[in-house]
Amino acid sequence: MSSVESFGPPPCPPAHELLSGRTAVITAAAGTGIGGATARRFLEEGAGVVLGDVHARRLTHTVTALAGEFGAARVAGTVCDVTDETQVAALLDLAEERHGPLDILVNNAGLGGTAELVDMTDEQWDRVLDVTLHGTFRCTRAALRRMRASGAGGTVVNNASVVGWRAQRGQAHYAAAKAGVMALTRCAAVEAAAYGVRVNAVSPSLAAHPHLDRVAAPGLLAELARREAFGRAAQPWEVANVIVFLASGYSSYMTGETVAVSSQRA
Repeated sequence: MSSVESFGPPPCPPAHELLSGRTAVITAAAGTGIGGATARRFLEEGAGVVLGDVHARRLTHTVTALAGEFGAARVAGTVCDVTDETQVAALLDLAEERHGPLDILVNNAGLGGTAELVDMTDEQWDRVLDVTLHGTFRCTRAALRRMRASGAGGTVVNNASVVGWRAQRGQAHYAAAKAGVMALTRCAAVEAAAYGVRVNAVSPSLAAHPHLDRVAAPGLLAELARREAFGRAAQPWEVANVIVFLASGYSSYMTGETVAVSSQRA
């Protein structure tokens, strides 16, 4: 019998125009991680997409590549630090200027790090919470105000993490932030339902991409991958597919939910 390590990721399924004509904003969408994969999958599914990211050079590269493939009319981007409310507003303004009223927001921006709690500084704690939790709050608040005013409904998808449920050494700040994202998702969903907006979250265990290798402790990613039932990390597009589902009409009765995208053994 074959071991789980012999099974690689399957091919990505074909698109079905699930987001045709929709206007979507995705934060932290430059590069090869979940945000970049979500941008690609949204474009494949027919959405007009505006990307935000703090890394200007990487953002320009991502937008240029996607525009070359899907057309410049369907994709744009602007530098956006989710800790800055003015930049958040500018990101949403650009989306509405390019594609019309906002339909979808994907809060992908987050910041991690590793530090034992007894050694963690206030600055380390505050920085992770400000980007990961407070940034999700700022973007969600701004998007919900616009969606409420438009009267056309909409969807918000937040990127949480299984670390919000499961303990991991050195991750107190990140775990607290992601658990907060889950709680924010539930509360925002109850409030937003009154004007036809759904708010859900994905909770990935491990999605492999080159930038993650640079910030993880040596050997950690390999160890985490070994714990997964499939013996591998998820591909970013495998998480993005669940985000597409939550943003689409196929999840029309779901709100306030956090969907684990995980093969990790309990």
